[in-house]
Amino acid sequence: MTYIHKGWVRAIIIVLAAAGVVALLWWRGPAWGAVLDAFRAVEWHWVAAAIGLNLLSVIVRAAAWRTVINQAMPKPHPSPLLVFSAFSVGLLANAVLPGRIGELARVGVLSRRMPEQEGAWATLLGTVFAHRIFDLVSVLVMIAFVAATAQIPGWAVTSLVIVAVAGVLLFSIAVISARQHHLSDLGGLSAVRKVVRLGRHGLGVMRDPASAALACFLQLLGWTFQLFAVWASMHAFGIHSPLPAAGLVLVLMNVATIFPLWPGNVGLVQATIALPLSRYYGVPRATGIAFGFGLQAIEASVGVSIGLIFLAREGLSFAMLKVMPDASQTELPDDEPGLVAPAGDERRPPARVSG
Repeated sequence: MTYIHKGWVRAIIIVLAAAGVVALLWWRGPAWGAVLDAFRAVEWHWVAAAIGLNLLSVIVRAAAWRTVINQAMPKPHPSPLLVFSAFSVGLLANAVLPGRIGELARVGVLSRRMPEQEGAWATLLGTVFAHRIFDLVSVLVMIAFVAATAQIPGWAVTSLVIVAVAGVLLFSIAVISARQHHLSDLGGLSAVRKVVRLGRHGLGVMRDPASAALACFLQLLGWTFQLFAVWASMHAFGIHSPLPAAGLVLVLMNVATIFPLWPGNVGLVQATIALPLSRYYGVPRATGIAFGFGLQAIEASVGVSIGLIFLAREGLSFAMLKVMPDASQTELPDDEPGLVAPAGDERRPPARVSG
């Protein structure tokens, strides 16, 4: 199947999915005038609280990534501000571009500021994978909390089981594959094997129980802040359901965005949130739909705003997010001729690890 054919298939799938969401909202949806009324009744101090909690979540999740990086790479380690800057740019890319390109964007932002670290791109990509593994651990904890305290819709159970199985499998793979940089020798390896080994260095935190526990705790703390941000957002829209309802919303929202069919999966997220709230907690469907839009806007506002700030700080443009450095720009030790820097990249900016 050619690239063009694949593009048409993807476009057809997206159109059909979007049509299904529109039909669902039209068939089971509320009177849209009532949705507007729900927005007019928003309590803005709760919105401010939700934004603040989301910001705290971003801060501690970036700290978790820095913990992974510090264990994976030799000194000098990037400063907290530099890691937070790269993480924020990644959030911006994930919010406005398809395909989770933000994961590559944050690697690209950080690697360009660490030119003295040979093979930094491959190692940092490994740290992103390790960071996401700890994210899955937090997801499993959240699923367990929701399963014990709230009723999960039958249509979501299969997806959550798949997520749980995938989480256990990926965690096992990460632990088995991890290599610590100070115990690993790159001598005599081919270019491809060297890149793979450097990527495994990014998983090195898995071999250090103390650092792994700290990273896992920070990720879980970030999810806790996000849980209370959802709870605060519910209060902003006059939904005074208990905390387990917020946990259900958070889990279902993540289920709805596992596969980013279009930016934010707008429409699908709102239907995924509103229907269970209406069925299990008696929330009017119009209020649930309005809350779904509001919650997504609150979360996006944090990622987009701080992402734009740090995008400017890094001297990058929005268009450059689509062409961030990739594996072809991985630098290897000089004794390996297999990979070289691309043309036009001979002059790199000086190291600015301090942030």
